[in-house]
Amino acid sequence: MVTRASRPEVAALMYHDVVDDPAASGFSRPGALPYKLTRAAFGAHLDAVAAGACPPTRVDAVDVAEPGRRLLLTFDDGGASALWIADALERRGWRGHFFIVTSLIDRLRFLTRAEIRDLASRGHVIGSHSHTHPDICRDLPADRMLAEWRVSRDALADLLGQPCRSASVPGGDISGRVLRAASVAGYHYVFTSEPWLTPHWVGGAWVLGRFAVKTSTPARRVGELARFRGWQLALFQRRLKIAARRAAAPLYRRYVERRTHETVSEAAP
Repeated sequence: MVTRASRPEVAALMYHDVVDDPAASGFSRPGALPYKLTRAAFGAHLDAVAAGACPPTRVDAVDVAEPGRRLLLTFDDGGASALWIADALERRGWRGHFFIVTSLIDRLRFLTRAEIRDLASRGHVIGSHSHTHPDICRDLPADRMLAEWRVSRDALADLLGQPCRSASVPGGDISGRVLRAASVAGYHYVFTSEPWLTPHWVGGAWVLGRFAVKTSTPARRVGELARFRGWQLALFQRRLKIAARRAAAPLYRRYVERRTHETVSEAAP
C-alpha cells in the first residue's frame, strides 16, 4: 500500500503581484486584477505558511522524486513588485521562484535586467514564463510553442550567465503538447496551474502542480494548503472549470481576449 509518507508530494503556491496599487506592477489587464494581493494580505499568507511544519524551499534544492513533502512559493509574470516580495521572503529566511515574461524585461511596471540579476544573486530561482505570455498556450502551433520556450530560455541564460532550467506555463491552460515542448526546449522543472501534489515526469522534465492564489483566497486556506490539506478538493474544482471551458471553447476564447486586452500605455516601453 502506498502511503503519503512513502511518496513525493510537492505543494506549490502560485502568486503574481503583491502591491497596494494594482497599476504599479505587472499587467493591468482586467484578468490580472484578481491575482494582485495587497501587502497586508500577503503578509497574512506568509504568517499562515510559517505556522506550518514545512518551510518553503527551492525546487532545485530537493529531489522531487524522493518520498517526502516539500513546499514551494512561486511568482508569475515578472512584475516590479517581485523586489518587495523577495525582501518579505528573505526576512523569514525563504527563497522564491520568479517566472519572467522575457519580452517585458525593462518595460514599464516589470523587472529590469539588473533587478533580475539581483534576485538571482540573492538566491531566488529565476525561470521562464514564456517570451510573450500567450494566454491560451495549448492553442499555439507547434513551432510557435517551441519558440516561446526557447527564446525565453536563451534570453534568461544570456542574462544570468547560467542555464535556465525552470518554467511556468502562461495562461493556465496546459496540454501534453505544451509540456513536451517545454521538455524539448531543455527545461527540467515545469510548473502548471493544476493543483496536484504528485510530480509528473514528462519527457525530460518534472511537471509540478500549483494552487493559484487569488485576492479572494483567505490566509486560512493558504495555511491549510501549506499543510498539504485541501488539494484534492482544489483539483476537483479545477477540473470542473476546465471541463466547462472546453464545452464552451469559442465563448471561452472570446472571454480570454476581453480579459487580457492590453492598454496602449501598458504596451509602451
